[in-house]
Amino acid sequence: MKIDENVCWGIIGCGDVTELKSGPAFQKVEDSSLVAVMRRNEEKVKDFAERHHVKKWTTNASEIINDKSINAIYIATPPSTHLQYALQVLKANKNVYLEKPMVLNSIEAKILSDALKQSRSKLTIAHYRRVLPVFLTVKELLESNVIGHVSLAEITIHQSKSANLIAKIADNWRTNPTISGGGYFHDIGPHQIDLMVHYFGEVDTIIAVDLEKNTVSNDVVKGFVQFKNGIQFKGNWDFNAEEDKDNCTIYGMKGTISFSFYGDEIIIFLKGKQERYQFKNPMHVQQPMIEKTVGYFLGKNVNPCSIHEAAVVTQIMDVFCGIN
Repeated sequence: MKIDENVCWGIIGCGDVTELKSGPAFQKVEDSSLVAVMRRNEEKVKDFAERHHVKKWTTNASEIINDKSINAIYIATPPSTHLQYALQVLKANKNVYLEKPMVLNSIEAKILSDALKQSRSKLTIAHYRRVLPVFLTVKELLESNVIGHVSLAEITIHQSKSANLIAKIADNWRTNPTISGGGYFHDIGPHQIDLMVHYFGEVDTIIAVDLEKNTVSNDVVKGFVQFKNGIQFKGNWDFNAEEDKDNCTIYGMKGTISFSFYGDEIIIFLKGKQERYQFKNPMHVQQPMIEKTVGYFLGKNVNPCSIHEAAVVTQIMDVFCGIN
């Protein structure tokens, strides 16, 4: 496989997310191959490489970044090292597929954006839900004006201690703000907010709500966004709730569209009638996004999620959490 005609990947941080969601897809997508993987734990990275049939493995990220047989790198480490590794990869003139949240905050987002402008490389953010069947269909329904002029979108995510929306791991870095940027909100919130920005466009106003109820780990987050087209968005996340809830409802003049971020259906209420759409996600949920990313890196299609779009998501999260 010629490196100038194909995307030859290295992975920095082959942890849980790369086992099924993303890792295998790099070998299944056309014009794509997985050349090498990195993790600091030698036993675990060697095991990953053997099970996933990857020829090269290392515990040193620099070896991945400087490997001449690699022209693109997937950064799948915890968020606290995203900026560090992304800057190194850009300096090496290689393309980047970067896990969400893109960086810890808007300050880091500006640093990365400036570095990308000075680079010849391309960068895509892994907001993969954009191209999953459920969320593609929601966008198509909105664009076809099925529920009429949209006025409001509401997200409610309530998670009890027993909920399984987020992977439970022994070393739970997701609740350590210095590593994750906050708490569980910083782990799942980016996907949900990104979809709102993807659906409704440029943002006009961002307001935090009930900020006094928030904590350093962002257990309770509420916020409001006014888009330039007049559509409003209200978000409510509670990770200490008594009952679990996972819902987004979009209100139009003719009816509503409701869906779950972790479910498999869309419910449309229109003229007093209910209609349901059922979906099935691919085995490797990031594969459609990786296909689009490979296409972008090879000049076949536009960027499926740019740094500018992800920076807007970061800004919204910062305001919602009282960072700025």
